[in-house]
Amino acid sequence: MKVRAPSPSTRYFEVAKLIHGASLHTICEEARCPNIAECWGRGTATFQILGDTCTRACRYCYVHSGTPTEPADPLEPLRLAQTAKEMGLKHVVVTSVDRDDIADRGAGHYAATIRALHHKLPDATVEVLTPDFLGVEEAALATVIAARPEVFNHNIETVRRLHAKMRGGKASYDGALALLQRAKELADYPVLTKSGLIVGLGERNDEVVDTMRDLRAHGVDVVTIGQYLQPSAKHATIDRWVHPDEFRWLREQGEALGFGSVFSGPLVRSSYRADEQRHAAATGRGAVAY
Repeated sequence: MKVRAPSPSTRYFEVAKLIHGASLHTICEEARCPNIAECWGRGTATFQILGDTCTRACRYCYVHSGTPTEPADPLEPLRLAQTAKEMGLKHVVVTSVDRDDIADRGAGHYAATIRALHHKLPDATVEVLTPDFLGVEEAALATVIAARPEVFNHNIETVRRLHAKMRGGKASYDGALALLQRAKELADYPVLTKSGLIVGLGERNDEVVDTMRDLRAHGVDVVTIGQYLQPSAKHATIDRWVHPDEFRWLREQGEALGFGSVFSGPLVRSSYRADEQRHAAATGRGAVAY
């Protein structure tokens, strides 16, 4: 697997200057995403709000974990929206660390960010990739959905058999499904729901299909499937390299299950070409392999 290095002929360094100048975090950097040169080169990025320290420690994730020392920055939504405007984004993706230390788990901060983006970029669409809001799911979802994001995403990450092992004791496979279903139920507008899986953690392909079947049964519209890449020696080891033919087969299974959009490929990540994912689902273009 090879990716291109950042090139001065693209927008990579312009994007880096804007993001760092506004003191913003991105999951692109924090999670060591292999697509950073491509995405930033295209002038896009996935913003990470609520700081750089996650209160969870999933075995596959490189984002720093621990006890956050700073509260949510009330000016972050405004800085983020202004930066997105300067970048000229038409589809803005916002994710976050888990903040189990905050009473509403960061839902109010998400809502403020969505509102700021809609105000600054009235023609842009907003996608949020949220944590599970453990313990305050209903109230947190109501807060986020009230701000009317066009896409609500929560990654289920892996199959049922491996979920507790890879995500730790707090996250729940069934809880993830319920969160996605409830987000759509609470919305009084046509919100698109989305989830993603990483493969190569020890799952079987039939288990991936079972997970996609569960997601469809809970109303999920878009699914992404990508290869797990071990970010450091302390993280879960790669169980297997999934062949491109297998990614194509998984894409076909997802399409047969009725997803509006299936992005399946080694370097696919939840927010990879997220604008294209949304467009594919909205136009019925359907499954895509990378």
